[in-house]
Amino acid sequence: MQIIHYPHPTLRHKSKPVKRVDAELRAMIGEMFELMYEARGIGLAANQVGLPLRLFVMNLAGAKGEGEEYVFINPTINRSTGTDEAEEGCLSLPGVYGPVMRPAEVVFSAYMPNGEKFEQKVDGMFARCVQHETDHLDGVMFTDRMDEDSLYDVQKQIDQFELTFERLRGEGKLPTDEQIAAFQQEMEQKYA
Repeated sequence: MQIIHYPHPTLRHKSKPVKRVDAELRAMIGEMFELMYEARGIGLAANQVGLPLRLFVMNLAGAKGEGEEYVFINPTINRSTGTDEAEEGCLSLPGVYGPVMRPAEVVFSAYMPNGEKFEQKVDGMFARCVQHETDHLDGVMFTDRMDEDSLYDVQKQIDQFELTFERLRGEGKLPTDEQIAAFQQEMEQKYA
C-alpha cells in the first residue's frame, strides 16, 4: 500500500459505502495511519491509497502516539454553517498548497470500525479536515475548490504531477486503467 499521487484515476472515483469490516480491512486502516504519519499528514482517505471505499483516517496531531486517532466509515456531512478560508494541502499533491473556502462548522455522522454510529458538531481544523477527506471520497480534490487566481499560481506544479504520472505509466511502473478498474471491482465486491 502507498499514497497515490494526482492524477491517478482512483482519486476521481466516487467511493462505495463500506458494508463490512473484517481483519483485513482493519489491517489496511492501520497501514493507512502509518502512511499518513510517514507523510506528515493529518488525514488520509481510502482512495488516496487506491481503495475505492468510503472511509478515512484522521489525527490532527499528525504524529503517532500523539493526539487522537479517528476512523470515519461512510461519513456524511449533514449540516454546515458559516464560512472560513484557510490554506490546504494534500498528500496526493505533495508540496501544493492553496486557499480554500469551506463552511466553518459542520455536523457529520460516520461509523466506527466496531459498527457504532457517531454524530458530532465540529469547527476549526477538525471541520476542515473532515470536509477535505469527505471530498476525496466523492472524487473531489482541494484544488477543485480553489479560486481561479489561486489555482493559476499552482498550475505548473499540478502539470508536473501529470507529466510524472504519464512518464511512470509509460515505463510500466503504474497500473493501467484496466488494472485499476479490476482492483476497484475486487475491493467493492469484498467490502461494499
